[in-house]
Amino acid sequence: MIANALLITVAVLLGLFFWLIGELKFLIPYRAILYQDYGAVLLAWLAVVFVNVFAAVYAIERKFFLKDTGRKLTHIDKQIRSGQSPVPPPRTEEEP
Repeated sequence: MIANALLITVAVLLGLFFWLIGELKFLIPYRAILYQDYGAVLLAWLAVVFVNVFAAVYAIERKFFLKDTGRKLTHIDKQIRSGQSPVPPPRTEEEP
């Protein structure tokens, strides 16, 4: 799930980056000055945006793709303990 969130985050940030390149063409003559004076600020901003987008995508994935996981696992556990599953039940400490 983390890999999926990372992939989606990178795709979103690349889309945002390419859109910004198209919108900020008028800043091309000042590229060296911007990198030299504001490079650290731009990098920090990029890190903050990356973490926020990653957290949002991860939360959305957990909300929609892990829905009712506890209920499903409880159902499987009941099947295993009652012997209705091809998976053998777990051994207890009391058995030799």
